[in-house]
Amino acid sequence: MRAITLPSFGDPSVLTLSEVIEPPVGPSDVRIDVVGAGINGADISQRRGNYPPPSGAPVWPGLEVSGVVSAIGDDVSEWRIGDEVCALLPGGGYAEHVVVDQGLVLPVPHGVSLLEAAALPEVAATVWSNVYMSAELLPTEAFLVHGGSSGIGAMAIQLAHALGSRVFATAGSAEKVAFAESLGAVGINYREQDFVEVVNYEMGGTGVDVILDMVGGDYVARDIRALGVGGRIMVIANQSGDTSSFNVGSLMIKRGRIWATTLRARPLAERTAIIASVRESVWPLIEQGLVKPTVDSVFTPAEAADAHRRMESSAHMGKILLQFA
Repeated sequence: MRAITLPSFGDPSVLTLSEVIEPPVGPSDVRIDVVGAGINGADISQRRGNYPPPSGAPVWPGLEVSGVVSAIGDDVSEWRIGDEVCALLPGGGYAEHVVVDQGLVLPVPHGVSLLEAAALPEVAATVWSNVYMSAELLPTEAFLVHGGSSGIGAMAIQLAHALGSRVFATAGSAEKVAFAESLGAVGINYREQDFVEVVNYEMGGTGVDVILDMVGGDYVARDIRALGVGGRIMVIANQSGDTSSFNVGSLMIKRGRIWATTLRARPLAERTAIIASVRESVWPLIEQGLVKPTVDSVFTPAEAADAHRRMESSAHMGKILLQFA
């Protein structure tokens, strides 16, 4: 089968469309003929040599796909050949076929196209596991997400808004602020405004209850200043590449928590539990039209390097997809 591989690490030009051996289908596995694959920040890090796949995963990138079930293992009970599905992966999504444990597979939500469904698993699992399963954001609480125009940001805004929270989101241009606001957030242009000042002014000085931070660096210290008493900061990436430094006393005064997480390398049991919770709690919101996949652009496998360049340019709003079929 064809897959987009990494013969070496480096800039987007290293992405190579190659012939690889198709993974075998185990007893609890599902094989999916891929229609769409989502592009994520983790793929960029892997391409640069900074985020190796976990043991046992394919060595080429790709953390989420949509497509059609083409084979099932002997122990698979829920899925059937021909089912339209999407799935969360530990790797290998940039390919014509993927093999994944049945517990990481989701049905395509009603009202969502098969291609669009590729934009859902990674962002839904990341946001739901961090903001709701870990930080336990309540409808009465306020929420701030950085990178509000990203795939994760767009999902976070929509979920928190749909579930009743007041939402703030940072973004880097007037167009991106407008995008975040169209999804239900109070938009903050971080190039022109101090998000700490905006949040504290809008909240009357009480701060927000949960912050989803994928920037890291000096944002963590600023997050603490924007945090309310008992607040929770979920750090899911360090896109700034900088070291975070903050005064522990300022966090103690607010009785706050900082929790850094990743999703990809968690044990299978944890990832399947997250997917089950996403199916139970997020999928109904999508099927009701309260939360929607946000697709910025679609590229062919031969254009994978251009897709990565678009992501690295930060010009995108929503998810970037590869279309395999």
